[in-house]
Amino acid sequence: MLETANSILAWSLGWPEILVILVIALILFGRRLPEVARSLGKSLTEFKKGMNETQDEIEKKVNDNDQPKP
Repeated sequence: MLETANSILAWSLGWPEILVILVIALILFGRRLPEVARSLGKSLTEFKKGMNETQDEIEKKVNDNDQPKP
């Protein structure tokens, strides 16, 4: 169990690693970086919206099944 925790902690990202990733992204995408970030944000928003809709449907089905039938 301790080995698993140590291996997970070994792969955590610190500020130097994040900075290197950002510099590489800037080099690769350059001027398109704002466009890429915008599309990533839109995708994340759509994903969250879909997850909320799915959760609402599940809760509705559970509540419908809890109601006594006349």
